[in-house]
Amino acid sequence: MSSTSPEAVAGRLYAEPAARTAPAPSPRRPRRLSGVARRAAAPLLLLAAWQLASSVGWLDPATLASPADVWQAFTASLEAGELVPSILTSLRRVLVGLAIGVSIGTVLGLVAGLSRVGEELVDAPLQMLRALPFLGLMPLLIVWLGIGEGVKVGLVVIGVIFPVYLNLHKGIRGVDPRFAELSKACGVGRWGVIRKVILPGALPSFLVGLRFSLGIAWLSLVIAETVNADKGVGYLIMQGQQYLETDVIVMGLVIYALLGLLMEGLVRLIEWRTLPWRKEFV
Repeated sequence: MSSTSPEAVAGRLYAEPAARTAPAPSPRRPRRLSGVARRAAAPLLLLAAWQLASSVGWLDPATLASPADVWQAFTASLEAGELVPSILTSLRRVLVGLAIGVSIGTVLGLVAGLSRVGEELVDAPLQMLRALPFLGLMPLLIVWLGIGEGVKVGLVVIGVIFPVYLNLHKGIRGVDPRFAELSKACGVGRWGVIRKVILPGALPSFLVGLRFSLGIAWLSLVIAETVNADKGVGYLIMQGQQYLETDVIVMGLVIYALLGLLMEGLVRLIEWRTLPWRKEFV
């Protein structure tokens, strides 16, 4: 048998857990940087292939302008002083539409998700309206709101309401009822259960709906800005279509994509901040 002293054994017993629980250097930052690099690699390769195909003559500039031509159109529009006001106008329309649409969708989702009577009153009409192609409502919106800013913001509002409502309603109804029962057993009231259990549990679904609504908002704006617009990215695209300038058309589409990507990043940041347990996946 080993003649190890009791003091040495006790020392090992206390030292080993400390060694096991010592914090290891976190690989999260290098892994995040490598993830960003991988995300950027595919667009850069696609851009290089696009430029190569244009340079060797595989793509007709009248059909699809090269990235170099698109960049020249971007700089020319920037120097002419029409690009920044157009971007700000489109961004303002989307933000106003999102603010109104997300607010309405959130209220309707809370009413239908937290109350059985509210669901019976709200869900059926909204499901009927959701079955309609909302872009087909443009003629009716023009009659109601005219051809000014109202129809452009209104189309964004209609497109945004449904994904927010559906995901929030599903998130509320998807919270495990045992959590609510446990909270009530601990003496938490109804509003406390809603505020501390149901709403935090539905937050991931709400953020998913918000991300869906961003894509639909920009899609709605592309259509809306073709109606009597004198500013906005859509106006630049229509000008490019009128004069057969594919570089201007592609420039406008790229700006739409970059603005949508920027807002998607902001939602990801909100998700990263409000859902700390999902940082590894966001």
